[in-house]
Order: sequence, then C-alpha cells, then structure tokens
Amino acid sequence: MGAAHPAKTTTPRGFAEARVRFETTNWSLILQAVAGQSTAARAALAQICEAYWPPVYAFVRRRGMAPADAEDLTQSYFARFFEKEYLRDFRPEAGRFRTFLLASVSHFLSNQWDRERARKRGGGTVQISFDAASAEERLRLEPVDRLTPEAIFERQWAAAVLARCLERLREEQSASGGRARFERLKAFLTGDGAASDYAALAQELGIGESTVRVAVHRLRRRFAAVLREEVARTVARPEEVDAEIRWMLETLRGSG
Repeated sequence: MGAAHPAKTTTPRGFAEARVRFETTNWSLILQAVAGQSTAARAALAQICEAYWPPVYAFVRRRGMAPADAEDLTQSYFARFFEKEYLRDFRPEAGRFRTFLLASVSHFLSNQWDRERARKRGGGTVQISFDAASAEERLRLEPVDRLTPEAIFERQWAAAVLARCLERLREEQSASGGRARFERLKAFLTGDGAASDYAALAQELGIGESTVRVAVHRLRRRFAAVLREEVARTVARPEEVDAEIRWMLETLRGSG
C-alpha cells in the first residue's frame, strides 16, 4: 500500500504523554485507572487511539463522507473522546475496545454530525496524527459493494492491529541491524511468501536455505508473541485474547 502524500506529523497539543510506550500497559489497566486520570493509563489509551484510528476513518468514509470531511470528523471525534471522557461510558460487558469504539463513533456521528462538520480542520485540543492518503488507498482495496460500514470498520481494525505488530517487529529488527533482512522475510508473516520461495531467498541473501527456514520460524514465533501483546491491550480480560485473534483472522479471511 503506497501513500501518495507524506504522513501528517502534527504533535497533539497537551498530548505529550501519548508518546510514552505502553508495552506493559493493557486495556484492563486503562479501565482500572481512567477514573483517577492516571497519566500512564491516559498515555496508553492515547497511543492505542493513535495506532488504531484507521477503522474510525474508514467507518466515517463509508457512512458517506468525502475524504476531507472524514478526516475532519475523525480528528473531531478523537478530540471529543478525550475532552468529554467518552471512556466513562464503557461497560464491562462490551469487553473489547473495538466494540466500544464502534458504538462510540456511531453515537458521535448520529448526535454531532452537523455541528462537527462545521468545525475547522484540526479543531479541538487533541489531534491524532494520521495519513489520510494511505487510508484512502486501503479503502480502495475493500469490496465495498458487499460490506457495510460496520464490516469495513471491523476489517480495518484487524488490519490495523496486524500493521501495528509488523511495525513493532520492524523497529526491533532495525535496532539490531536486521532491517533489510526483515523486509525480505516479512512476506512469510503476511501470507505472501511460500515454502518454495525459501531457496530463492537464501540465494538472494547469500545464506543457506536452512538458515532462512530457521529465521522465518523465529520471526513467526516473535510475531505471534507481539500479536498477543497487542490484542491484550484492546480486551478487558486475558482469556479473551485467543477468541479475539480468531475473530481477527476470520474477519480478514471471510471478506477478502
């Protein structure tokens, strides 16, 4: 997926804590601490929102908004999410952040559509940094003739989680000097690589085929661990992780 324009890099006002990494913070901790306005919990929630904005943008677009208006509304939604403390409306039975987010943005559009459309771009005290051009490219790949806005949201959510996992692996591999090899091996994580490709890749990298197989095996194990960590941040209970991962894979396969 290519982006025709550079990504926005606006730093959210009053939102510096969003840059704090949340490797040790999950959705359960956010729910426990949000009532007390914990800085760590708010930072974790902020970064989750910034990482998983694509389904919100996609949902707004599929509700009939033009790209520029969808971008404005997505920014406005997240601004109000924090300003009005939408999270206080969360109910434990919802369980999953994606479920809560979909209901929340649906309510926002139903009740704030006209007023929020009139707001200036970038309005409010919070901005989520995102690349609308790349989001549009992803949307063009969706089978829009048979998917509801809600189904588009779910597919984009699953894709955003997987993209977040790949980005974390890319950062890890880059830190250890293995960025180039990762870019060649990642196809075996996304389903674009087949076992028959091992020999060709080994020749390209100048290593043995068995070494390639071991590297892919290790990368897959790490990918699985990162995926569980990312999913754990968006569900309320650890026992929901496996079911959420199965839902993600079925969602991506079922309407691909």
